[in-house]
Amino acid sequence: MAITVTDAAAKRASDFLTNRGHGLGLRLGVKTTGCSGLAYVLEFVDELNEDDTVFEHNDVKIIIDGKSLVYLDGTELDFAKEGLNEGFQFINPNANGECGCGESFNV
Repeated sequence: MAITVTDAAAKRASDFLTNRGHGLGLRLGVKTTGCSGLAYVLEFVDELNEDDTVFEHNDVKIIIDGKSLVYLDGTELDFAKEGLNEGFQFINPNANGECGCGESFNV
């Protein structure tokens, strides 16, 4: 099981961690919510859990818990700026569809 992180996403995550001043990395996970059933979650990680898997790119750690990894296997984490909008993007081969607002997905 694996995920990939683009250079742009690694740089943005590194910037977030630097501005925060501490932390091991960012947790990428999923939670049950929204129109389609699942939504992506990004949060700071200060300590690892037993079921965590760590992916590293350009010295940035992306941490995924065991339950979320099933839904995120093969995902590419990217960061993009489009006009005035910017944010992390999730290219997930497991997603069968998204809700109209783009906030949730299903598998």
